[in-house]
Amino acid sequence: MEIKILGSGCKNCCTLEENARKAVEEKGLKATFEKVTDFKSIANYGVMRTPGLVVDEKVISSGKVLSVEEIKEKLNA
Repeated sequence: MEIKILGSGCKNCCTLEENARKAVEEKGLKATFEKVTDFKSIANYGVMRTPGLVVDEKVISSGKVLSVEEIKEKLNA
C-alpha cells in the first residue's frame, strides 16, 4: 500500500500523516508513506484544498484532517 500526504508541510498535513501512520499500524497493514509538497503535483490529483490523503493513487480526502478511526474506515473500503 502506498500512502501520500498532499500539502505544504503545515501542522494539518503533519497531523494527517501521524493519523494515517497510526491507522495503518492499528490495522496491521504495511504501507509506504510519501509527502507531496509540489502544488502542481497536488493539483494533478484534483486536490485544491490541503491536506490531501491518497491511498494507492486514489484520493481519499482533501481539505480536512481525518481522524485515525476515519482513516481506518476508509482503508476498509
